[in-house]
Amino acid sequence: MDQSPLYAAIDLGSNSFHMLMVREVAGAIRTVAKVKRKVRLAAGLDTEHNLSLEAMARGWDCLRLFAEQLQDVPRENIRVVGTATLRLARNVDSFLLIAEQVLGHKIEIISGEDEARTIYQGVSWTSSGEGNRLVIDIGGASTELVIGESNEAKLLNSLHMGCVIWIKRYFADGLLNEANFTAAIDAAKAVLQDVAPGYRELGWLSCVGASGTVQALQEIMIAQGRSERVTLAKLYELKAQTIICGHLDMLVLQGLMPERLSVFPSGLAILIAIFETLHIENMTLAGGALREGLIYGMVGKNRSCDVRERAADSLITRYQMDRIQAERVRDAALYAFQQVQKEWQLSEQYGRPMLRWAAMLHELGLCIEYKKAPQHAAYIIDNIDMPGFTPAQKQLLSALVYNQRDSFKLDVLEKQNAVSLRQACRLARLLRFAIILCMRRTEGSVPRFVLEANDEQLMLRLPLGWMNEHYLRASELQLEAERQTAMGWPTSIEEADI
Repeated sequence: MDQSPLYAAIDLGSNSFHMLMVREVAGAIRTVAKVKRKVRLAAGLDTEHNLSLEAMARGWDCLRLFAEQLQDVPRENIRVVGTATLRLARNVDSFLLIAEQVLGHKIEIISGEDEARTIYQGVSWTSSGEGNRLVIDIGGASTELVIGESNEAKLLNSLHMGCVIWIKRYFADGLLNEANFTAAIDAAKAVLQDVAPGYRELGWLSCVGASGTVQALQEIMIAQGRSERVTLAKLYELKAQTIICGHLDMLVLQGLMPERLSVFPSGLAILIAIFETLHIENMTLAGGALREGLIYGMVGKNRSCDVRERAADSLITRYQMDRIQAERVRDAALYAFQQVQKEWQLSEQYGRPMLRWAAMLHELGLCIEYKKAPQHAAYIIDNIDMPGFTPAQKQLLSALVYNQRDSFKLDVLEKQNAVSLRQACRLARLLRFAIILCMRRTEGSVPRFVLEANDEQLMLRLPLGWMNEHYLRASELQLEAERQTAMGWPTSIEEADI
């Protein structure tokens, strides 16, 4: 079988150079290579906006790494773009002359507007969301702010501020103190003041970050055992932790990777300014940005398909799952969710989608073997790329499929932080009942049922005479009710005229 062609996108950023190489497999985009080097090109800009020879040499050396890999990619499937620093550099032609010779490929210097639009496309392809969403990308020399809906950018700006420029301007002495942070935050607010009213007026339902700064924040949140959602209060706490370190050379934060240390304070200051100016409540990490926007622009897939739908479809196809059965369990689980949602205060935004995908993917582990299928399913979800699902959502999804049968594993449910432990347990209870009710695996075999909840109590009502006619499922339902009751969640089953 012929393999689908490779695609490659290279982003010559102000802080780092990145190369992303992908191949389309089973209707989804699979990453086959990622190469990143911290070049800090913006640090080589002088006051006259000329790039130093040292900075250019760092860039050329990095491109030598990329050049070898590009030899296997069709030329028409390659895009190489330069962003803010190369837009600013007066001697950019000197850099490009050698860079294009080293790379063996033309380099496009894209405008700030094109950069913002492409970043949004990358987010729309890899991150789910409904209604208007605000996208923030803090780069080394520019920051892009975009509000869009679906795959359409409605309002976009590329602002001349970034973590490399800000570290040079406001933390040049290396001191991590209140004065330097205040100066950096106030300067960022000054840049934002002219564009902010338009963003506040248009509004958004969700906010996502697509930069290394936000990636670093999420890594810190996870390492510190906290929810992935970034809030202003958390940003203030991290600012205080940073100031305690005293000096850039002494900066150590739990979860902060060494390669992010040098520009973390400046990125944090810019993000605080954005949160304060735009009155952002919370933000999560996007699944992709500029490079993904370049890739998907070349692949040209149907943009009407939900990104999580694509990810699930790819897994179902790749692991030869029974799609009809998956949809049957999904429908039963969501019907159960609908009946108890109000009483159990289940989240429409966070709980319902995760129950849906857990039901669709609960048989993922059968591709390995039956006995430990739940563990295998959880392992696959934990270790596979799933565009559209944040790390916290993947962790919840993994915990739900792991808890689909047999004894409850509370420790797994406790580790996720996408929803509360109580809500995670309630979602697992619904999933388990849905799976049992659909055991026959045939059309029309799922009975009418009514679920009633009262605090942790759960009552499942089935049609009169059903349990005697469907003895195996009735037995499994009774065993499940006993398991849940033993966990301190009183659960009962009865027949009624429904």
